[in-house]
Amino acid sequence: MNKVYSTAALALQDVVKDQQTFAVGGFGLCGIPEALIQALKESGVTGLTCISNNAGIDDFGLGVLLKTRQIKKMISSYVGENKEFERQYLNGELEVELTPQGTLAEKLRAGGAGIPAFYTATGAGTLVAEGKEQREFNGRTYILEPSLTADVALVKAYKADKAGNLVFRKTAQNFNPECAMAGKITIAEVEQIVEIGELDPDEIHLAGIYVNRVVLNATPEKRIEQKTLKAQDA
Repeated sequence: MNKVYSTAALALQDVVKDQQTFAVGGFGLCGIPEALIQALKESGVTGLTCISNNAGIDDFGLGVLLKTRQIKKMISSYVGENKEFERQYLNGELEVELTPQGTLAEKLRAGGAGIPAFYTATGAGTLVAEGKEQREFNGRTYILEPSLTADVALVKAYKADKAGNLVFRKTAQNFNPECAMAGKITIAEVEQIVEIGELDPDEIHLAGIYVNRVVLNATPEKRIEQKTLKAQDA
């Protein structure tokens, strides 16, 4: 089966709708599906709930969807680099569900595995635990965290074959596999596409069973969130 679409816009065309939940891979600006996010912006859909480690920065990544007010709720673990995110949240214009980073990853992984909820000690005794079921195991308090799934997952990988098997590159892997597993429909943006059978099974990080569509972006911008350079010697 050839899962390749010629453009990001076509890959999203008959999938995205208002009020959907999206799981979007990336960590800061590392490993984000740049072309798919831009195509989602241009689709004009609104009222979105986005599950992502963060919301990028003001003019890149999910930040562009915040700027156009297409996102109504963020489920995230870190929001420190996006001033528009901060402004909307403090003004009551954006609903935010802050989740510890490891818990967020496990909520997505569990959702993809069909596990409805799990117990974790992370957040016990804090605001994170408010309103959640609590149990004690071996003398330690745990809270019950519901898993997460999404209508659509947008992920970034380095390489794919036409069947959707994915290879990630180094730290750009981050939340992408978990988001892909949690999506009812998963669309992957990749830098290289090869024929079925060209990937060594041992180098595949995520099986194509989790991926519905693939789109090529051979020259992503890969913007650096905070560029720090060594001072030149006098």
